Amino acid sequence: MITDQFLVTDHVAIVTGAGRGIGAASALALAEAGADVVIAARTRSDLESVAAQVASVGRRAAIVEADVSELDSIPHLVETAMGEFGRLDIVVNNAGGSFPRPVLETSARMFEKAFHFNVTTALELSKAAIPAMLLDGGGSIVNISSLIGRLSDRGFAAYGTAKAALTHLTRLLAADTAPRIRVNGIAVGSVATSALETVLVDDAIRNAMESSIPLGRLGLPTDIAAGVLYLSSPAAQWITGKIIEIDGGLERPNLSLGIADL
Repeated sequence: MITDQFLVTDHVAIVTGAGRGIGAASALALAEAGADVVIAARTRSDLESVAAQVASVGRRAAIVEADVSELDSIPHLVETAMGEFGRLDIVVNNAGGSFPRPVLETSARMFEKAFHFNVTTALELSKAAIPAMLLDGGGSIVNISSLIGRLSDRGFAAYGTAKAALTHLTRLLAADTAPRIRVNGIAVGSVATSALETVLVDDAIRNAMESSIPLGRLGLPTDIAAGVLYLSSPAAQWITGKIIEIDGGLERPNLSLGIADL
């Protein structure tokens, strides 16, 4: 049956930023489809909650409390996958983010930090994971990017540039690792996670955001997790180097930061 192609039974996945939001939803989606997961984030209590949900669907989760922006922590994720589960098939580079700033307030340090957190970490985890993935024939890497990597708005010089770089890194890694490893990405739109919690409590702002989305609502973490599962599964076995836009149909940014003209 075609639905069997969406299963990842007995595969092993690493998911970064897995304590909540898109990362947590992705880890649980993969577990529901049959995978065991290595979940990484900075807050252990968040990871323990996700691990309990994974256990409730009959799969195993190994917790790694780590900040992947500290590159020395990255090999431990792969070591945990191999030590706990004996294989590695899927990597979801979800950790990332950066606060928006007007361009004249965006220091070189802020810019480089955004690039490091969103791009360098994904490169380093992918490099660490590839040899382990090849031991069992190959696998899938999914990078979580953003629509602001292809659109433009004020305040996103650092974050938007970093996500654009992650998008193209996805294509370049796909070329380097084909045919045994597939590398794809998801350009995420406005999703109701903690990253937007400061604006979601304001009904006027939320309504304005939703009214500009063709599908009429903010995204849910499970909307993105469904894309992660698809790209990780045999259903996407003929897809590599591609970016899937999961954004409700947005073609322009929908959250103005109110940054005035220079």
